[in-house]
Amino acid sequence: MQRDQFANFLRLFHIFGIGRVSLIDLRKKFGGDFNQIFNVTRHDLKAAGLNASQIDQIKSPNEAQVEAEIAWANEPDNHIICFDDDAYPALLKQTTNYPALLYCSGNIDLLTNPQIAIVGSRNCTPGGAKTAHDFAAYLSNAGITITSGMAIGIDTHAHVGAMTGIGKTIAVTGTGLDKIYPAKNRQLAYDIHSDGLLVTEFPLGTSPRSNNFPRRNRIISGLSVATLVVEAARRSGSLITAHQAAEQGREVFAIPGSIHNPQVRGCHQLIKEGARLADTAADIIEDLSSLLGYIANLPITQQSSPDNPKDSVKLDESYSKLLEQMGYDPISKDLLVERSGLTIDKVSSMLLLLELDELIQSAPGGHFVRM
Repeated sequence: MQRDQFANFLRLFHIFGIGRVSLIDLRKKFGGDFNQIFNVTRHDLKAAGLNASQIDQIKSPNEAQVEAEIAWANEPDNHIICFDDDAYPALLKQTTNYPALLYCSGNIDLLTNPQIAIVGSRNCTPGGAKTAHDFAAYLSNAGITITSGMAIGIDTHAHVGAMTGIGKTIAVTGTGLDKIYPAKNRQLAYDIHSDGLLVTEFPLGTSPRSNNFPRRNRIISGLSVATLVVEAARRSGSLITAHQAAEQGREVFAIPGSIHNPQVRGCHQLIKEGARLADTAADIIEDLSSLLGYIANLPITQQSSPDNPKDSVKLDESYSKLLEQMGYDPISKDLLVERSGLTIDKVSSMLLLLELDELIQSAPGGHFVRM
C-alpha cells in the first residue's frame, strides 16, 4: 500500500465505529481508493452511511496519532500490516472476524510459520508450568511456532519454553505495543521482541482493559492450526480461546489432570465437549501432521514421562514410599506425616532432598507436588 493510501487507511481506522467491514465497504463505494474518501462532500459521506461524528473526524482527522504510528512503523523491526497486505497471515484471514490491521514488532517472518497456541491458567500449578514449558520446547524444536498471550502463568512458561527451540514464539497482546502488560513480563516482552514477535490489533497507547483480552484471544487461536489448553478452571479466559478456536474450525487439545485439581476442570470440560486429550507433544505433531503441511523433525531428546524419576537419581525404599504416598496432587507436609507415620523432622528432611533432586516441587500454601 502506498504511503498516502496507508496514511488514509490509518485515519479511517482510528474513527470510532469504522471497522474492517466498514473499511472494505467504504473503499468499494468510493472507487476502490481510500484517498477518494477524503475528497468527497459531507453529503456523499452521509449517503455512504456515516454519521455526523464520523464525517467530522474524516474532515478533521487525528494527524498526530497517524504520524506517530507511521514513525513507529518506520523503526527497525516494526510493522503495521493492513488486512489486504500480502504479509497479512493467511490463516487468520480465514476467520470471520479477523482484525483490520496488525501492529507487529520483531521477526515478522514467524507469521508464515505453522503455529500452535498454548494457553492456560494465570494461577498455574508447578506441574502445569513445567508441562507448558516442556510441550512448548518440544513443539518449537520440531519447527512449530508457539503462540500465546504473554499473561502470567501458563502463557509465560509456554513462551519461555518455545524460545529454546527453532520455532520461536509469538505473543499476542491486549494492549498497544508501547504498553507492556503485565509489567512483570517486561523482560519477557523484550526477549520475545529480540527473538520472536509481538502482535496486537490495538493502536499505540492502548492500555489494558478487560474487554481487550477476549478480542486478543480470537487472534491467538486464529493464527494457529490448533490450540492446546494446559490448565484452566471452569471459568477461564483460556476456555474462551479454545471455544473460539473450535468456532474457527481449528483443532483443540487439552491436557487432563487430577479430578481434585480445580485448575484442570476446564480442561476436563473441553475434553467432554470434544477436545482431543493430549498427554504427549509427539501425539499433537502426529495428529496435526497433515494440517501442518510438512514432516516435523523431532527434537534430539524425547520428553520424559512424569511417572518415571530421573535415571540418575537412586532412591532408597523409604524415599520411594514417600513419593508413592504423595501421588500427583498437591499435598501438605502434615498429611504426609500422617500417611507415612514418620516424624515431621524426618519428612521435612526427605522433602528437601527430593526437591533438590527435582523429583518434587513446592506449591502455594505449604504444599508439595510430585514432578
